[in-house]
Amino acid sequence: MAKREHARLRLHLKKWLEKAVLDYGMIRSGDRVLVGVSGGADSLVLLDLLASPMVFIPEFTLVAVHVDLGFAGGEDDSAHIEEEMRRRVEDWVTEKTDIGLVAHGEINRKNPCFLCSRLRRRRIFEIAAARGCNRIAFAHHRDDIIETLLINLFYGREISAMRPIQSIFGGKLHIIRPLAYLPEASIKKYAEERGLAAVPNRCPTSGASRRLYIKELIRALEKDNRQLRHNIWTAMRHVKTEYLL
Repeated sequence: MAKREHARLRLHLKKWLEKAVLDYGMIRSGDRVLVGVSGGADSLVLLDLLASPMVFIPEFTLVAVHVDLGFAGGEDDSAHIEEEMRRRVEDWVTEKTDIGLVAHGEINRKNPCFLCSRLRRRRIFEIAAARGCNRIAFAHHRDDIIETLLINLFYGREISAMRPIQSIFGGKLHIIRPLAYLPEASIKKYAEERGLAAVPNRCPTSGASRRLYIKELIRALEKDNRQLRHNIWTAMRHVKTEYLL
């Protein structure tokens, strides 16, 4: 019975991943896709699903990349992530950096997350270019997109979120988010059932981030409105610009 339920969940995730890819034209025949593997459950699930046989998505090649940010304990984490990548793809990269330490240095106390993300992405772009990849897959899911909308509204003073597919560098590279239609709860459940052990988040500011605050706020509001996430998600497709400034 447990195996049947796991198979059903896997098919459910695959269905919505492939639907997102097809809806937005994320992957085309012959694409070389770099998948970023942080070691969190989301990225391990994305790697696991993308490395499995596809039904409707055309053939593509996959390169798995893990960027070690340099925090204490990261060496053991990288060894575990490397093993997960090696089991699923033939082409993988593990790179040791000091990005996390630089971002949390004395001269950048106010916003370490922004600099860390910027430096990490720049390195991933460089690796993508070196490996001949034209697509970069990140493991952002539906809840990430909802949370980003509120983060940008509350802190960035703008109404924007993550796009399922984003063209950069004049169309030479595309960022894709194949998990865009999937809720975090389903991804975490699949990771647990699949035995995909996530590594700890070594970032010293992870427990006090804006995203964590927004995540907890949504959970609190859901106690009175169980449709809250669905309503926010749907609202992003129903923007009435004539009622905005």
